[in-house]
Amino acid sequence: MRKLAVLSFHTSPLVQPGMGDSGGMNVYVRQLVSSLAQAGVACDVYTRAWSAGLAPEVVVEPGFRVIHIEAGPRTEVAKEDLTGLVPAFTDAVVAHIRGAGDVDAIHANYWLSGIAGHVAKHELALPLVSTFHTLARVKVAAGTGEPEARARAEAEVVACSDAILANSTEEAGELARLYGAVPERVEVVPPGVDHAFFSPGDRDGARAALGWCEPGRISADGGRRAAQHPILLFVGRIQPLKGLDVAVAALAELDRPDAELVVVGGPSGAGGPAELARVGELVAGLGLSAQVRFVDPQPHHLLSTWYRAADVVLVPSHSESFGLVALEAAACGRPVVAAAVGGLRTIVDHGVSGYLVDDRRPASYAARIEAILGDPELAEHLAHHARQRASGYTWPTAAARLRRLYGDLTARQLVSC
Repeated sequence: MRKLAVLSFHTSPLVQPGMGDSGGMNVYVRQLVSSLAQAGVACDVYTRAWSAGLAPEVVVEPGFRVIHIEAGPRTEVAKEDLTGLVPAFTDAVVAHIRGAGDVDAIHANYWLSGIAGHVAKHELALPLVSTFHTLARVKVAAGTGEPEARARAEAEVVACSDAILANSTEEAGELARLYGAVPERVEVVPPGVDHAFFSPGDRDGARAALGWCEPGRISADGGRRAAQHPILLFVGRIQPLKGLDVAVAALAELDRPDAELVVVGGPSGAGGPAELARVGELVAGLGLSAQVRFVDPQPHHLLSTWYRAADVVLVPSHSESFGLVALEAAACGRPVVAAAVGGLRTIVDHGVSGYLVDDRRPASYAARIEAILGDPELAEHLAHHARQRASGYTWPTAAARLRRLYGDLTARQLVSC
């Protein structure tokens, strides 16, 4: 295996997660490609040039390049308007790969990249690996609208992919049930977590580092005393899919007027600003303005401090193919209360490392949150097992599995369509 072409059309691994359309996929591409490069697989990541100041290519580290492809204006474009730019992106990627001449496989991320990868596969006679990250028919089943054209495009990519990566067994089942994916071509390869950054740490130390201190209180060593009130944490893009409204309403259900919900992230997608406004109105309507704090997206490697500072991390998403926030929180030794959907069922061991909630009632979330806040021994039990569960997920492990898969695909006959 000499080189891999990684397609990340709509968002760059160089962009900070938590803002715009940048989220878990950015982390996935950057961390996985870095681990592949360190394992000896050179990777070129192709992404749309979205800003006027971008260099044609950026060398992130030896064996890891990001190549900015001209496709449409060098500005941010709404995701729903990106489909028309895919053909120009595809043509430029194909031309670049032809010029390089040493690529052995294509790995497409998200359905828009999948469209480009499907064409490139036939143009270049290279095996195609697809990771969808989210699926239209899963989102529709969860009650969030997606155009049928996207679902049809996903089905075409599924049918012609030489391998499809699923982040969890739940996603593998969805690919087979909703898209007719051939089970033998679906590989379950969970993402990892960078344990050098995401590891357990002292809660009070993390709060002090963030400036969360009790006013007028001085600790024994002369410093300000870290805040002691319960803190719930939500990390992620603000969009209907992520269910921030449920987290806010769950806070209202708690009989804890001193509890605080910290929201780290920004609005995402066409509906993001409206969702932020709607949640803001909900906060005000519930009388929680003094208990909900909105924080701008943070550099990914600094999020560990925010996880360590929290008592409970909430992930009330309508759907999640995996749920990196839940994994990162677990790696930092924080209990997670999450929706019982998708890959969250894999990450959270219900009653052992955290809690899964089967319905979307805020009272159900509040009950699980209260169980953790009201029982320090239970909280420590969940934290201990969360750390243990997270320890098995690493990016080098995922990269090693994919390196073998890429090598196998180069020796197989391509799937025809």
